[in-house]
Amino acid sequence: MLVTPFLHEVRAARWAEPGLTWGLVPTMGALHEGHLSLVRRARAENDRVGVSIFVNPIQFNRPEDLASYPRQVERDCELLAAEGVDVVWTPSEAEMYPPGYQTYVTVEEITRPLEGAARPGHFRGVTTVVAKLFNVFQPTRAYFGQKDAQQAAVIRQMVRDLAFNLEVVVCPIVREPDGLAMSSRNLLLKADERRAATVLYRALKAAEAAWQGGQRDAEALRATMRAVLAGEPLARVDYVSAADPVTLTELDGAATHVLLSMAVFIGQVRLIDNLVLGGEGSP
Repeated sequence: MLVTPFLHEVRAARWAEPGLTWGLVPTMGALHEGHLSLVRRARAENDRVGVSIFVNPIQFNRPEDLASYPRQVERDCELLAAEGVDVVWTPSEAEMYPPGYQTYVTVEEITRPLEGAARPGHFRGVTTVVAKLFNVFQPTRAYFGQKDAQQAAVIRQMVRDLAFNLEVVVCPIVREPDGLAMSSRNLLLKADERRAATVLYRALKAAEAAWQGGQRDAEALRATMRAVLAGEPLARVDYVSAADPVTLTELDGAATHVLLSMAVFIGQVRLIDNLVLGGEGSP
């Protein structure tokens, strides 16, 4: 497995055998089973697998979040070697954004609600770094997790609009046994906060139960989630949403296909989670 901070070494490895297919898994490190599920899917569907590990500074709104983001590259590389990854790119900030850097990628409407409203400029950072990763690796397929549902939708939009020659593959959320969506940020939770963090999934499951009972009103589904969240003293709600899964427009009235999502602070740690109802393969 090649582990390198250098762009030119990634490109050399990528094009050493130009006829092979490549899967790319972009990450910010602190890898967990959710990331590894993406790597395994990429391994199963491609001849070669590349992974990037880069804590992208331009997608963080709060300097303290960037500073506290977990970093454990040596352990990450051990996990990736065990999964048969071929190339791991670990660029420095200067390698990714060299002096004089001034080019950014902006996706418009779909980035404005939800995470976009809560974290201004976040998706500009995400789309810029992902576009650069696509350009460097030129993968056949790129793998993302459903936990970041809006991010996946934004990247699909960017790929369509800019005609990237690749397939975006979105993989299911991987959860802890108690339902908490796996996230690198979970490492920042104290013991009591970790117990409290299950409230996000409990809120989603309460809305799912209401849906299965025949409830289709979007505001009623939002109210169900809010009620569960209100019962957890350590939870502070950023947003609760019932939106169209494609456009991310907030729904009003009866829904036939809905993305339930939320962002909630547990202590100082901001967590997100989501569930899709009414679409193919969903409840």
